Amino acid sequence: MRAVNSSFSREGYLNEDYRFFHLRDQLGQERDFHFHDFDKIVVHLSGQVDYLVERATYRMRPGNVLLIKNHTIHKANIDQREPYERMILYLDGKFVERVMPGASLMECFDMADRQGTHLLTPAPEDGAALRRRLEELEQAGRDEQFAARALQDTLVVQVLILIGRIALSSAPAGEAARPPYDPKISDALSYINEHLKEELTAERLAERVFLSKYHFMRLFKAETGSTVHAYVRQRRLLYAAHLIRMGAPVTKAAADSGFRDYSTFFRAFRESFGVSPGQLR
Repeated sequence: MRAVNSSFSREGYLNEDYRFFHLRDQLGQERDFHFHDFDKIVVHLSGQVDYLVERATYRMRPGNVLLIKNHTIHKANIDQREPYERMILYLDGKFVERVMPGASLMECFDMADRQGTHLLTPAPEDGAALRRRLEELEQAGRDEQFAARALQDTLVVQVLILIGRIALSSAPAGEAARPPYDPKISDALSYINEHLKEELTAERLAERVFLSKYHFMRLFKAETGSTVHAYVRQRRLLYAAHLIRMGAPVTKAAADSGFRDYSTFFRAFRESFGVSPGQLR
């Protein structure tokens, strides 16, 4: 297993063709929303984690595969009460095209980005095969014998072939993305996502699901790991970033995502993503 260099992970750059991690820790919250200049595969092994990717939220289950295309904004909400184990592969698409020209091995990332379907649910046999290849890649990373690097390259290609096949046969987007929250919280989350331009207070949401404000706030925190205010802010920022990536003017993106004051939006955006709205464009 290769250790993560902290400055490398903060910068979000990949100076190699690919980089593999097998991590098991109990660190809790991942840093705030961010994006990378490379493509990223996450295979979830254990732990309680919700991934926020663009406008979708995925509650990860063992064996799930998450595809995150370069420049896709994401964040992991991690439950600190139990260890979180995952395998991660960072990829430079130019390397893949160079070693397998015309094979379209990175198409799975483009499809995830176009359809907004980032989570794959492999069949048990496919998931087992993928994990075996990743374990072989992990072992090959320690290999210093003849053609060790070539062996790693071929294993990366095999991983991508398996991922591509899984992507073509995985569960429909609606099935994969539906988080198993309490029904009332699920209703509130759907309402938030569909009414970001409106006023979204704890009082209003509690009334919608027929709960008292304080019971709703406690249940919301228990189910999502976030306060109502923080969650709404996250969703608005993600939607604004999505609109900006799609070409919308920054001020319109701010207004359409529910921010009434541009200076508040600008500060929150920069704080969360590490860049200004104009730099994201």
